Amino acid sequence: MVTQHGTKFAVHIITNHFGDRVAKVCECLLRRGPLNRQNIKRYTELSDEQVKNSLLVLIQQNCVQAFITEQSGGFGDEPRLNTQYVALFDNILHRVRFAKFLTIASQEFDKQCVELLQGLLEHGRLTLKQMFDRAKSSEKEGTSVVLDSVRESLFNLATAHYVERCPAPEPLLMAATEEETPTRKRGSKSSKLIEEPETIEQRAVAAAAPVEALRFSVISTDSDVHGEKNDSNSTSITLGEKRKHDALESDECGAADELTVLYRANFGEFIRRLRHKACIETVRVRLDDGAATVLGAMLEATRSAEQKVKTRNSVPLSLGSIYEEVIKSEAGRNMTLDHVKASLIQLGHPPLVKESNGSYSVEFEKIIELAQNDEMESVVLKKYGRDAYRIFRLLSKAGCLLETDKISRLLKRRIHQRFFTRCGRMITCIWRN
Repeated sequence: MVTQHGTKFAVHIITNHFGDRVAKVCECLLRRGPLNRQNIKRYTELSDEQVKNSLLVLIQQNCVQAFITEQSGGFGDEPRLNTQYVALFDNILHRVRFAKFLTIASQEFDKQCVELLQGLLEHGRLTLKQMFDRAKSSEKEGTSVVLDSVRESLFNLATAHYVERCPAPEPLLMAATEEETPTRKRGSKSSKLIEEPETIEQRAVAAAAPVEALRFSVISTDSDVHGEKNDSNSTSITLGEKRKHDALESDECGAADELTVLYRANFGEFIRRLRHKACIETVRVRLDDGAATVLGAMLEATRSAEQKVKTRNSVPLSLGSIYEEVIKSEAGRNMTLDHVKASLIQLGHPPLVKESNGSYSVEFEKIIELAQNDEMESVVLKKYGRDAYRIFRLLSKAGCLLETDKISRLLKRRIHQRFFTRCGRMITCIWRN
């Protein structure tokens, strides 16, 4: 559930990027939940054309997802289809992280890939033809951009899961049954074992998502951007080989599909990369470079198996698999198997969990919690001083409420230490003089 401050921040982002009218529609969806166009028009008091254009902008920028629900008709009437719109809160917040996304891509790919990704972040959704036209319009004198190079850049970004195909525009959202949406009883001991029911936003996103086989695929055809055949590749069929008429039609359809398929940036993959980077740097600061190298190798090996952005544990890896992944990196080539074992012991429990079969998995929540505690301690220290920092650190480590007398005794010891330190300095100055 989106909090009040979260809603204000999201509306502030949309206002700065797209203006007050689009922000008004977005705020209506964030505060009231999924609505159809008529209700949005009624609550915002905007005209139908203004609501339509605002929704088109938000959908283009991946901030709103449309979906269809079935409504039972009257007696003897067939069910009616109702198109509703839901705001994607996480995608709105990701807009302030676009600079970080481009920094991550620039560390792995060339300039053309970064410019292609930048175009997707700016415009939300683009086809291959639109990417080619954008690259061609920005080309400098003496350089020429060809479709194959743009397609290759798109293929590289899609292979790294930084770019994906856009979801279905209006998927049919079936009504959730009681078995699919379990309720959590207050005070129940088994409440931790029962997952929270999915929200309408999560269900709409899941229903619109393309199948995994097509999500990161880029169509490769022998046609240029205008749909004309490339003579250099059209002779790839050997003489005497018969090609059916259906195959020719499918090739023409594939060439047309390539130019109409919409692509967008995959925010989830960038968030995973940022989370992995934060975990590695936290371990590096708390332990050493060796433990950070081992942790980074484990995260890199299991990255493709992470299906959700918010994952508690990584996929378990055996000691041999971890060592093979460690020596692939430049920093881990000098590490022996004993060094890897020592780093695994150093990581300890948690954030490293050792399974019963001897494999290891990373507990993300524990590392993120440690990083958040460090950040909060630094904020308390700068804003409220050393004594407040010691109180906060004591309470955060205890993880429970403490009596005031115990906290007071801690502060008294701190005051006494300061008093004796000052007295010792005074005595030293007097003796020297």
